[in-house]
Amino acid sequence: MSIKACDVKESEIANQVIKYLKMYCKKGAIAYVHSFGCQLNVSDGEKIKGILSSLGFKFTDDYKESDLILLNTCAVRESAEDTVYGTLGNMKKYKKENPDVIIALCGCMASEPKTIEKIKNHYPFVDILFGTSALSQLPKLLLEHYEGNKLAYDTKEYNEEFGADYQIRESNFKASVPIMFGCNNFCTYCIVPYVRGRERSRSADVIVHEVEELVAKGYKEIMLLGQNVNSYGNDLKDGMTFAQLLRRLNDIDGDFWIRFMSSHPKDAGTDLLDAIIECDKVGKHLHLPVQCGSNSVLKRMNRHYTAEKYLETVNYLRERSEGFALSSDIMVGFPNETEEEFCDTLKLVEEVKFDNIFTFIYSKRSGTVAAEMEDVTTDSEKRHRMERLLKLQREVATENYKRFIGKTVRVLVEGESKQGEGWLFGKSSAYTIVEFKGYKSLIGTFVNVKITDARNWAVSGELV
Repeated sequence: MSIKACDVKESEIANQVIKYLKMYCKKGAIAYVHSFGCQLNVSDGEKIKGILSSLGFKFTDDYKESDLILLNTCAVRESAEDTVYGTLGNMKKYKKENPDVIIALCGCMASEPKTIEKIKNHYPFVDILFGTSALSQLPKLLLEHYEGNKLAYDTKEYNEEFGADYQIRESNFKASVPIMFGCNNFCTYCIVPYVRGRERSRSADVIVHEVEELVAKGYKEIMLLGQNVNSYGNDLKDGMTFAQLLRRLNDIDGDFWIRFMSSHPKDAGTDLLDAIIECDKVGKHLHLPVQCGSNSVLKRMNRHYTAEKYLETVNYLRERSEGFALSSDIMVGFPNETEEEFCDTLKLVEEVKFDNIFTFIYSKRSGTVAAEMEDVTTDSEKRHRMERLLKLQREVATENYKRFIGKTVRVLVEGESKQGEGWLFGKSSAYTIVEFKGYKSLIGTFVNVKITDARNWAVSGELV
């Protein structure tokens, strides 16, 4: 039986679970939910909290106070999996001392076939396990647990629409809205298509309705999520594209910003770039992961574009909007990366002048094509190349951010800054971190800040 979030309160399964919870949790059911990894995982964690809340759970930040421990896992790197297994190991003693506590594992790791066997053989104290598309099955799995199933699990793929009816959001002014799930790209270093499945786009009407409701509740920033948002709609019969979806969302009444991640360069056509520039509510920033600047490495990565094609996209944006903000992901040390190939990446960084880059040293991910590639590049070479890349980016960003000095920018205030007492921070439309002095009451609102100083990672200024 399948339970959607909107059905939880009326479900007979839910009613039976609630009876068990009252029996075993005398002081009220308490849950500890921890999401590892990307923003899609965080969004899933918010929906899981919504289901649990509908069953009567309250929440804690200390797993030692809970009746249910739920780890929403990430599998993008083996180090991420190691972190989860290490966390489980730390909980073993607590479970032994508190056998009625339920330990659940979900998310990307749980969608890997090898995980079930590893849990059974090495972590038999785990009670529940379910995959990325089986969130709605949580009440059913809780019931199976209470009825004596040693390991209740469900890793099947469900195509049902799983909305945000009971989603418990972490912020009251920033909200994420998944617009699609899965990935069809099969980059040779990436496990995502194997654990998140193939691309599945949500209906544009459903997305628009969800965003309208969020804006009506006062949310100021809407982050659209997907493994590759640029390919949104390829599986829809109505022909809706991501660019068209952005324009529909831009027409919603209200004072808010639209952001999105992640984008794939091969699908960043001029229709999308035009929509970003022309839609006043869409942030004037594009995170476009290039991964590297070498065509030979890009081919080994199965990325389906060249450095020249990437630069065409950048130049189109910059011609239409001078100083347009760009950020990227860059991987150093892909198997057998040569010095010449790495230097191609440095050249691209110098030419594009990214505002920010997120950098990674390649690490082998079992289950991917790249994991089987021979790699003669040493770890010390990779670390040295990373240092050179970061040094160059610091120089580029220090010069790049000077373009904001003297300008007044609109900022969504996000919180208190580490600068000290009285300092706040937020982000501009260009996704630039902006620090300034102001009152805490401004958090969650838009303000104007005149920029007076720039560093290699942020700018600062004064309230206008």
